[in-house]
Amino acid sequence: MTVLNSIPIDLQPTAVCKTLRLPPDGDPAVVQRLIDTACELIDAQALYTTCFIEEKQAAAVKISGKLLHSSILRKNLDPVERVFPFVLTLGRRLDDQIRKTPDLLDQYYLDAVGVMALEAAGHHLKKHLQDRFALGKMSFMAPGSLPDWPIEEQKPLFDLLGDAKAAIGVRLTDSFLMLPAKSISGIYFPAEVSFYSCQLCPRKRCEGRKAPFDEKLAQKYGIKPGQ
Repeated sequence: MTVLNSIPIDLQPTAVCKTLRLPPDGDPAVVQRLIDTACELIDAQALYTTCFIEEKQAAAVKISGKLLHSSILRKNLDPVERVFPFVLTLGRRLDDQIRKTPDLLDQYYLDAVGVMALEAAGHHLKKHLQDRFALGKMSFMAPGSLPDWPIEEQKPLFDLLGDAKAAIGVRLTDSFLMLPAKSISGIYFPAEVSFYSCQLCPRKRCEGRKAPFDEKLAQKYGIKPGQ
């Protein structure tokens, strides 16, 4: 297992303004204070490990003795032998501050900046893996992002990572959600073509969408309308 501590978070005011739908000609000091407040509360850390695929079944893969059930993950890992399970978190303090902030708009702003920070930390982890293991393009999948790989699959994923709570303070609830809430988990894998779970999700209203729904790609993965 490898732990990355103190992952740097670089948030640009222009990008924050765009995400929060703030006027670009507004007071830049206000946005900078929001960024500074959030970053002071963030302690971004990641835990990851290197695993090899032991068995590829019709709709599952066995990785280091753990069976992960997903036909889409199985298809994405068809040409892959080595994968990188991970969990990444911003720590508890930002979550705590969001909960105790009385103003709902301020809550929304802090939460949105936290989502941006989590994405930035994910990019840092991806770059770290590419540099350390001399990898080219990479993609990742997360349990719960698609019905094909439900959130219950967090359990075998966390089993691959050992004691994530002791390492970086992240634990699973009985409903397989992560605490702290500003955490993400999944598997990074080499990919010649970038893959986003969003490409297989037809939901129209989603602020976290990274790529448009691709009907032809969904058909390729055997996903029928409404799944």
